Amino acid sequence: MKRKQKISLVVALIIGLIAATACGKQEEAQKPEGSPATGANGVLEVSTVRASDPYLKFDKGEDFDNNSVYDAYEKDAGVRITNKWIADGSQFKEKLKMAIASNDIPDFFPVEASQLQQLIEADMIMDLTDVYEQTATPETKKFMMMDGGTQMKSATFDGKLMAIPQTGNPYTAQFLWVRSDWLKKLNLPEPKTMQDLLTIMEAFATKDPGGTGKSYGLALNKKLDDGATGLVGFLNGFHAYLDQWIDDGSGKLINSDIQPEMKEALRTLQEMFKKGLIDPEFAVKDTQKASEMIFGDSIGVLYGAEWTPAQLVQGAVKDGKVVQEWSVYPLPSIDEKLASTQIGLGASGYYVVSKKAKNPEAVIKLLNQWIVVDNHPTEEDKVYEFGKDRVEKSSNYWLLNPLTVYNQTNDNGVVLPKAIADKDESLLQTKEHKTRYGRAMKYVEGDLSMWWEYLISGPKGSLSIIPYMKEHNLFNQNKFYGAPTPTMVEKNEILNRKRDEVFVKIIMNQVSVDEFDKFVADWKKLGGDEITEEVNEWYAKNK
Repeated sequence: MKRKQKISLVVALIIGLIAATACGKQEEAQKPEGSPATGANGVLEVSTVRASDPYLKFDKGEDFDNNSVYDAYEKDAGVRITNKWIADGSQFKEKLKMAIASNDIPDFFPVEASQLQQLIEADMIMDLTDVYEQTATPETKKFMMMDGGTQMKSATFDGKLMAIPQTGNPYTAQFLWVRSDWLKKLNLPEPKTMQDLLTIMEAFATKDPGGTGKSYGLALNKKLDDGATGLVGFLNGFHAYLDQWIDDGSGKLINSDIQPEMKEALRTLQEMFKKGLIDPEFAVKDTQKASEMIFGDSIGVLYGAEWTPAQLVQGAVKDGKVVQEWSVYPLPSIDEKLASTQIGLGASGYYVVSKKAKNPEAVIKLLNQWIVVDNHPTEEDKVYEFGKDRVEKSSNYWLLNPLTVYNQTNDNGVVLPKAIADKDESLLQTKEHKTRYGRAMKYVEGDLSMWWEYLISGPKGSLSIIPYMKEHNLFNQNKFYGAPTPTMVEKNEILNRKRDEVFVKIIMNQVSVDEFDKFVADWKKLGGDEITEEVNEWYAKNK
């Protein structure tokens, strides 16, 4: 009896296995075309394209196709990354344009806003709405909306998520930087108003506190919107904004370049130039050339972003000594209204997914993984930043990550100045907190090479001003964040070139400040009015 039961069980098992195999074959036969291409152990495969970088150094035996970062994504996220091609950084954009034109694109790749629009019109990229909703983790969804949703909205067309924005912090303010040792030397008060600043710049130019025999008041270079030694911060002090779309008060957008406030700022710059407060050769100098006059004690005032001390350190620290003292201030205003710094969207580009991609969810998995390792890194996760030895070695190894997004806001200005002043590491929460704190404390302990970090993150550094600016809403964000309109694509370059040419001529007193009025009329005739109409059509749909 027992023997018969055993035989029956064996027969039943065999029948079950046969049925399961048959069922499996039937499911395989019915598997739809375009279903996920998986490797061993259910790993999803996804292709991309990469730009090489001169500062990226591989570990021994590694390259773009075989490296610890790609291995980590396969192990931790179940995604195998392959490269369709790799191009030199200087040639990447051109090669990508050719790939798009020939519809020979990888599964996912980075694009600019204008390319995003082209790809949508050509029906080459995938609507990611459902795959994002299903695959993105709750943390990812929260992270991507930290700016209130504007950056994600910029990637959404007709209610469809067509790309993943390469998010970033839009609160990149401009500040005023002044040689505080010169203020003391000349017994001048710190600048609180634009009038204070004009007095300081004239004193620096005429009294030559650097003893060079050739001093000026304000550092400028030929690139008007440059992050350091540019013109943007000065213009913002007059409530003028460069290359922005601002609300006219009636719910319509107007271009900031042609507003009366711009003319008044240019008038003041022309007066400064006449007085010798601006280097007469600024229009042919780049950032580094303009900075050389700062390093050489000929200029003690400039406008620049929060990272400006990283530029100033070249002249401030010499032969193991701090030889220049700098202080940072909020933008002084021309009147009683506080000055707002102009800011953009914050997203530096977009990641799109080909309509032919078999594993779109793999891209969202890469996104999920990057957000985790960049914001809550464990010791093991350091492989994504430093390679298999997990040791920092100035190799920019993190560039191997094929999809990166960054915090749209942070509390650096609240946490770091207090933590550094009190030497309180318990306040540090994020990786950036810890990195910046570590560098600043090196300065406190005598490492003068980290002077620049202390002037950014320390108790009186640039970051310490940000909370005040946020509290008083001193950020003027560009209200147009769509892809370039048709007339923009055709005419913007010409209009901007003409603007820069006229503005420089006005500053250098080569033409009357009233030439600004002619520029406004020309701007409108040469396509500006058409662009304004197109921008407002977009705005009506995207408010």
